[in-house]
Amino acid sequence: MRGEFAAHIESALEALWRAAAPSVPEWLPMRYVDFLPRVYEIALTFRARKSGRSNLYLVLLDFAERRRGPYGLYVGMSGYSPATRFDQHKAGIRAAGSVLKRGIEVLTGPTLHLQHIARADAARIEAALAAALGDAGLIVEGGH
Repeated sequence: MRGEFAAHIESALEALWRAAAPSVPEWLPMRYVDFLPRVYEIALTFRARKSGRSNLYLVLLDFAERRRGPYGLYVGMSGYSPATRFDQHKAGIRAAGSVLKRGIEVLTGPTLHLQHIARADAARIEAALAAALGDAGLIVEGGH
């Protein structure tokens, strides 16, 4: 019947997630982002010199009401895992306003190689990565 599936899309998606959620890798974004291949290319140009306890992370931001976008990125660094730090932002714990208000999800894939690095490297790369993403025409918050 025409339109029958569309009327039940939410329940079908819920059933799909119940069945497939364990097999979805953590680094896979939950929504289509057209600039994600460019983010991977840019992030892969950065390398840490030393290992340590700091992690770099990217958060997808909702900028649907802006002209340049529907999405932007927040660049951050933390001693916590990216997922834990995102949860802290959303709970208001040392939260960046842009992530608290607009944060959708963590994009772990582009920065997988920038985990467990020295704090000095993380600070240097955080600023440079934010600048490079901004130079690529993306809306960028954080990175300081």
